[in-house]
Amino acid sequence: MGLKLYLDDFGTGYSSLSYLHRFPIDAIKLDRSFIMNMNLEDSRLQIVRAMISMAKDLGIEVVAEGVEDYLHLQKLREWDCAYGQGFLFDQPLSAEAANQLLVQHPSFEISS
Repeated sequence: MGLKLYLDDFGTGYSSLSYLHRFPIDAIKLDRSFIMNMNLEDSRLQIVRAMISMAKDLGIEVVAEGVEDYLHLQKLREWDCAYGQGFLFDQPLSAEAANQLLVQHPSFEISS
Protein backbone atom coordinates (compact mmCIF):
# COMPACT_ATOMS: atom_id res chain seq x y z
CA MET A 1 0.00 0.00 0.00
CA GLY A 2 3.02 2.31 0.23
CA LEU A 3 2.29 3.45 3.78
CA LYS A 4 5.02 4.42 6.22
CA LEU A 5 4.84 4.37 10.00
CA TYR A 6 6.21 7.46 11.78
CA LEU A 7 6.51 7.54 15.57
CA ASP A 8 5.40 11.04 16.60
CA ASP A 9 6.74 13.06 19.58
CA PHE A 10 9.68 10.70 19.99
CA GLY A 11 11.43 11.09 23.32
CA THR A 12 8.34 12.05 25.33
CA GLY A 13 5.37 10.36 26.98
CA TYR A 14 4.56 6.93 25.62
CA SER A 15 7.11 7.22 22.82
CA SER A 16 9.82 4.95 24.18
CA LEU A 17 12.88 3.22 22.75
CA SER A 18 11.14 -0.16 23.03
CA TYR A 19 8.80 0.82 20.20
CA LEU A 20 11.74 0.88 17.80
CA HIS A 21 11.94 -2.91 18.06
CA ARG A 22 8.27 -3.72 18.63
CA PHE A 23 6.90 -2.01 15.53
CA PRO A 24 8.13 -1.65 11.94
CA ILE A 25 8.96 2.05 12.36
CA ASP A 26 10.03 3.89 9.19
CA ALA A 27 10.76 7.21 10.89
CA ILE A 28 10.72 8.99 14.20
CA LYS A 29 9.60 12.57 14.68
CA LEU A 30 11.74 14.15 17.38
CA ASP A 31 9.55 16.11 19.76
CA ARG A 32 9.77 19.86 19.34
CA SER A 33 10.72 20.37 22.99
CA PHE A 34 14.15 18.85 22.24
CA ILE A 35 14.73 20.92 19.11
CA MET A 36 13.49 24.25 20.47
CA ASN A 37 15.73 24.06 23.56
CA MET A 38 18.82 22.47 22.07
CA ASN A 39 20.64 25.81 21.78
CA LEU A 40 20.16 26.53 25.47
CA GLU A 41 21.55 23.40 27.08
CA ASP A 42 24.56 21.38 25.96
CA SER A 43 22.97 18.19 27.34
CA ARG A 44 19.82 18.76 25.25
CA LEU A 45 22.03 19.31 22.20
CA GLN A 46 23.82 16.01 22.80
CA ILE A 47 20.53 14.16 23.34
CA VAL A 48 19.24 15.33 19.95
CA ARG A 49 22.52 14.35 18.27
CA ALA A 50 22.40 10.91 19.94
CA MET A 51 18.77 10.27 18.93
CA ILE A 52 19.55 11.17 15.30
CA SER A 53 22.66 8.96 15.31
CA MET A 54 20.80 6.03 16.90
CA ALA A 55 17.95 6.26 14.38
CA LYS A 56 20.36 6.42 11.45
CA ASP A 57 22.24 3.37 12.77
CA LEU A 58 18.92 1.48 12.89
CA GLY A 59 17.98 2.56 9.35
CA ILE A 60 15.18 4.81 10.62
CA GLU A 61 14.55 8.25 9.13
CA VAL A 62 14.32 11.29 11.40
CA VAL A 63 12.02 14.30 11.23
CA ALA A 64 12.89 17.16 13.57
CA GLU A 65 9.80 19.01 14.83
CA GLY A 66 9.95 22.62 15.97
CA VAL A 67 12.67 23.93 13.65
CA GLU A 68 12.26 27.66 14.18
CA ASP A 69 15.62 29.27 13.53
CA TYR A 70 18.75 28.88 11.45
CA LEU A 71 20.81 27.65 14.42
CA HIS A 72 18.48 24.63 14.67
CA LEU A 73 18.78 24.09 10.94
CA GLN A 74 22.57 24.36 11.00
CA LYS A 75 22.95 21.74 13.74
CA LEU A 76 20.47 19.38 12.11
CA ARG A 77 22.34 19.64 8.82
CA GLU A 78 25.65 18.92 10.61
CA TRP A 79 24.11 15.71 11.97
CA ASP A 80 22.62 14.69 8.56
CA CYS A 81 19.00 15.03 9.69
CA ALA A 82 17.32 15.39 6.31
CA TYR A 83 13.77 16.30 7.36
CA GLY A 84 12.30 18.99 9.54
CA GLN A 85 9.12 20.84 10.21
CA GLY A 86 8.53 24.14 11.92
CA PHE A 87 7.90 27.84 11.53
CA LEU A 88 11.28 28.33 9.83
CA PHE A 89 9.81 26.58 6.78
CA ASP A 90 6.20 27.82 6.93
CA GLN A 91 3.27 28.66 9.18
CA PRO A 92 0.37 26.19 9.63
CA LEU A 93 -1.61 25.93 6.39
CA SER A 94 -5.13 25.00 5.39
CA ALA A 95 -5.55 21.63 3.66
CA GLU A 96 -5.90 23.37 0.30
CA ALA A 97 -2.77 25.50 0.78
CA ALA A 98 -0.79 22.47 2.01
CA ASN A 99 -1.83 20.47 -1.06
CA GLN A 100 -0.74 23.32 -3.34
CA LEU A 101 2.61 23.53 -1.56
CA LEU A 102 3.19 19.77 -1.93
CA VAL A 103 2.38 19.93 -5.63
CA GLN A 104 4.93 22.74 -6.11
CA HIS A 105 7.59 21.25 -3.79
CA PRO A 106 7.10 17.48 -3.32
CA SER A 107 9.99 17.10 -0.88
CA PHE A 108 11.29 19.52 1.73
CA GLU A 109 14.69 18.19 2.71
CA ILE A 110 16.82 20.25 5.07
CA SER A 111 20.09 18.70 4.01
CA SER A 112 20.71 21.63 1.59
